[in-house]
Amino acid sequence: MEKRHIVMLIVVAFICIIPLLIYNGLGEEQGYFGGADDKASQLIEETGYKPWFEPLWEPPSGEIESLFFAVQAAIGALIIGYVFGYYKGQQKTS
Repeated sequence: MEKRHIVMLIVVAFICIIPLLIYNGLGEEQGYFGGADDKASQLIEETGYKPWFEPLWEPPSGEIESLFFAVQAAIGALIIGYVFGYYKGQQKTS
């Protein structure tokens, strides 16, 4: 490997490791790593907004909700990849 590649790998490792060292032991209870959805829903609730309807079904845990989100993202990525691949294949045959 070139020296440049090794330097880039070291920089990427530092970028990944430094936040983990800075926020070691801190979590959502202290306000770290909270998502924008949580903050937005808190602001909306403060205004007194009442939802028009309730969800038909709620996942039993956050992990299952994350799984459904990941599956949805994977399906979307497959569709987009198929469309790009289809059009790229059409260009090659023309």
